Amino acid sequence: MNRLTDSKIVLVTRPTRLAELVGRFNTVSQARFYVEHQGADFADYLREDETYHHALVETQSVISEIGRLQTVDRSFLPNFVFAPEDTVVALGQDGLVANTLKYLDGQPVVGVNPDPARWDGRLLPFHVRDLAKLLPEVLLRKRSARSVTMAQATLNNGQSLLGVNDLFIGPKSHCSARYVIRNGGVSETQSSSGVIISTGLGSTGWLKSLLTGATAIAQLAGQALGRQAPPLPGEKRTPKLKSEFAWDANYLFYTVREPFPTRTTGASMVFGRITPDAPLVLESRMAENGVIFSDGIESDFLEFNAGTQATIDVADRKGALVE
Repeated sequence: MNRLTDSKIVLVTRPTRLAELVGRFNTVSQARFYVEHQGADFADYLREDETYHHALVETQSVISEIGRLQTVDRSFLPNFVFAPEDTVVALGQDGLVANTLKYLDGQPVVGVNPDPARWDGRLLPFHVRDLAKLLPEVLLRKRSARSVTMAQATLNNGQSLLGVNDLFIGPKSHCSARYVIRNGGVSETQSSSGVIISTGLGSTGWLKSLLTGATAIAQLAGQALGRQAPPLPGEKRTPKLKSEFAWDANYLFYTVREPFPTRTTGASMVFGRITPDAPLVLESRMAENGVIFSDGIESDFLEFNAGTQATIDVADRKGALVE
């Protein structure tokens, strides 16, 4: 085969909802019974699966004509070894791009939207039909890539974890986390449901929802407790928050979720900026069930139990998203 390159092009995929259901219930028929018994439309699962697999076959065909194809399911990413010269194509939702970036070290990532009618695809600027023209340009380094800042959690035992969108530090289950938090020369003992660290790439996700919720709750609570007059008919007082910041920003933001003030715990350090000169340091006071995970992947976590100290900073490693 007369390929453009002998370099490897890694295609990262993810299972559809139907595939996950079949993995749970063994057959399509049993999956159908479960979904329809819940009153949902099983046809939508079938359409999504068919569209994704059509896009997958077409993508594999295009890549095979250009370079050496290797297809990897996202579940294998934590143990997959990428070569420095690899080019990576992520075929899936935005989360797949983020999950892929944190296992790379500068290799360019092409985000491909397999189902534009279904997914907005903020991190998926390309369609399958674009690949035949796009990939040769990427391989010849004629295509620009957008730099993406990542967060890094480093433990005092030497373990570390990267986050592309965000890091979560807190309890494994629905209970309170206890820890000491330090940032910018200030420290406080806290009890909360966890701390979220957001990057620029993730600032329109979890960070936006946290700030929106906190603002609305504070406003509505003030009205309910009589501390401010209720809005006039048709008046909207909840401000539009601008949480988004640059993908390549040299800083992060942390947010403490549901802090609980007591005689021994405070709630003054609930939001702040993390910079190379002012990293965030958390020291666990939990006997068990403390975890750190990133980008919503709870199965790939670090333990954060008593005696563990985590330093959160801007990672030296950067992601590269092809534009």
